[in-house]
Amino acid sequence: MTKPLHELSIAEVGTKLRSGELTSEALTRHALSRIDQHDPQVRAFVCLTRDLAIAQARSADDELRRGKVRGAMHGVPYALKDLFNVAGVPTTCNSRLREGFVPTTDSAVFERMSESGAVLLGKVHMQEFATGGTGPDLPYPPPRNPWNREHITGGSSSGAAAAVAAGFVRLAIGSDTGGSIRQPAAYCGIVGLKPTYGRVSPRGAFPLSFSLDHCGPMARSVEDAAIALEVLTDDTGIDRPANDCRGALSAGVAGLRIGIPAGHMGLESSFDPEVAGSMEATTEALRRAGAHISAIALPDYDAFFASNTAIMLAEAFALHQHDLRTKLSSYAENTAHRLLLGAAVSGPDLVQAFRLRRSLTEQLDSLFNTHDVILTASAISGAPHLQRANDFFSTPMQIPALPFNLTGHPAIHVPTTMDGLGLPVGLQLIASRHAEAVLLRCAFFIEQESGWGEQDLPELDRTLESVGHSS
Repeated sequence: MTKPLHELSIAEVGTKLRSGELTSEALTRHALSRIDQHDPQVRAFVCLTRDLAIAQARSADDELRRGKVRGAMHGVPYALKDLFNVAGVPTTCNSRLREGFVPTTDSAVFERMSESGAVLLGKVHMQEFATGGTGPDLPYPPPRNPWNREHITGGSSSGAAAAVAAGFVRLAIGSDTGGSIRQPAAYCGIVGLKPTYGRVSPRGAFPLSFSLDHCGPMARSVEDAAIALEVLTDDTGIDRPANDCRGALSAGVAGLRIGIPAGHMGLESSFDPEVAGSMEATTEALRRAGAHISAIALPDYDAFFASNTAIMLAEAFALHQHDLRTKLSSYAENTAHRLLLGAAVSGPDLVQAFRLRRSLTEQLDSLFNTHDVILTASAISGAPHLQRANDFFSTPMQIPALPFNLTGHPAIHVPTTMDGLGLPVGLQLIASRHAEAVLLRCAFFIEQESGWGEQDLPELDRTLESVGHSS
């Protein structure tokens, strides 16, 4: 049975594009049509770049006909979180403070994707300035989870996760300061990769916290994420380039040393049964395949959370302090509340947070002297119900993904199964700095072993509700 275009992997699409069996323009028009038909019920996109997408697709087709192949992403559509600048396209960060802002320069991420020949379909939803939450006082309403529109997508890369899960794109680029790639990836059943800090340049991406922000791919599969990382990576001054990631995917896990934190940093008692069950099943599958599994000691989550929160709040407040003083009412209530907390972080508080960060990072570094990968959860449960959204975004959250923004190590979420409500759950892998190849290799094994790679897309019905896509 022939797969529909939106079911094809990036590698499969690339083969058809290079052979001439498929054109990028046809693929792009198919994606735009699917978005027009189904996104009104998902609300992933805030802006469609139709004219740019068709122009980029036609350029890709012309180059491919002439035998010029830029790489695996050449002619493949993707989406950007609405904090990455694209010259001539609004960057709103889902904030009234950014209404009417149109950048004149491109982000490094858009530059690298364009150099690869990829096709930008548009910008996708995010929480205001990558913090805050949902609410009626934001320019764009929150996305709905494609698996169940009564549940949230998480934050802050909410639209990116929804767009990939709904089959609008195989790939979207998000950002992650405390789990904002991996948590929505967990809730929406996709792969979310936070590379090593600095691996992907944040230039031209509106920051939340300069020392914690990471940029990375959110994709349908581990292979798709590996392809994207090869495009996005900035290997300047790095002696372990990312261009070997795909070649290592099928190497298996025999001999890998995998550590499992005892008590999962004190969060294990909060895990839903399906999350705990996925951890157990995956651990056993890894052991059967020849991986060496051992328990490790990591500091409790509270230590990571305290350091990350103090640093994030202080750096975010430093960035926003002028607007908070002069345009406070233009922020959404949840956003303003969270950003203003940064004013209470004193100089000594910040010094202690950075000292704690160094200690925690050194402890994690030492573990990678004896282990290749750490295995834990990405989220403690499946996606919460929309009725819990305000509580979810306005109170401290237990996010197992957060510690590894603080330490800068690469981490990936891999979906594995469904919970009792039909919502995805999965797990998280962490590796030493610049060891994305071994991280993706282990993630690929888990994806294959769990069978998630064969999981059908969620069913979407056509709706006439409009959410105001623009061209």
